Amino acid sequence: MLRWLIPLLICALPLRAEEVVLGLSHSEVSITADFDGSELLIFGAVKREAPIMDPPLEVIVTVAGPSTPLTVFRKDRVAGIWINNSGVTMDRAPSFYALASSAPLSDILSRSENLRHDITINRAIRAVGISGRAGSVGEFRDALVRMRTGEGLYQVLDSQVTFREQTLFRTAITMPANLTEGTYTTRIFLIRGQEVVNWTSTPIEVRKVGLERFLFSLSRNQPLLYGLLSLAIAIVAGWGASGLFRMLRNG
Repeated sequence: MLRWLIPLLICALPLRAEEVVLGLSHSEVSITADFDGSELLIFGAVKREAPIMDPPLEVIVTVAGPSTPLTVFRKDRVAGIWINNSGVTMDRAPSFYALASSAPLSDILSRSENLRHDITINRAIRAVGISGRAGSVGEFRDALVRMRTGEGLYQVLDSQVTFREQTLFRTAITMPANLTEGTYTTRIFLIRGQEVVNWTSTPIEVRKVGLERFLFSLSRNQPLLYGLLSLAIAIVAGWGASGLFRMLRNG
């Protein structure tokens, strides 16, 4: 009796939900002297053991750089002088954040799911303190987003994920030259009916290499030696420029 019961119980179990399988064009970004940015290709597929269901799936991709605390100030004119009069402390603000989706984000993601998974840029930033005569925390957060968006560090790419046959997806994220070194996190979300049905993540390492890595490590580990080396380079450069100027003048 038992040997017949076990197969029946297995057949009665629900089929596994859709799962996302992620791929990256590269898992490391090397910052060199001539680094002017990089394009990260993110691709993958939906693994399923059941027919495609309705409503159709949507895909959201996020790439987040290392988060650090910072304070955003607002300049006010006091006694004819512009000074930092109020500010908001951000306990968590990613140095880079890109969000790409297969459809307009407002159409495919509910507010509750955004709160649960911290998907949008505003949710990735957390403000914890107000100083001075600061107004709404949102004003300072929006100012930070505008500033970093202008620098290419924050990106919202609506409908920039190509999703074919509800199975294969791909998108490209432009990573600018002014990247912060550290571990970046790529997340993929499968969305159905504005709810997250599955998600996965993988890290990307962004590192300085070569001379940049050596100088960076020297400045952190041996600041005195780094200062003396910088002074010596400045003296040599000044002497060389002076000699070249004399040669050109006498010639």
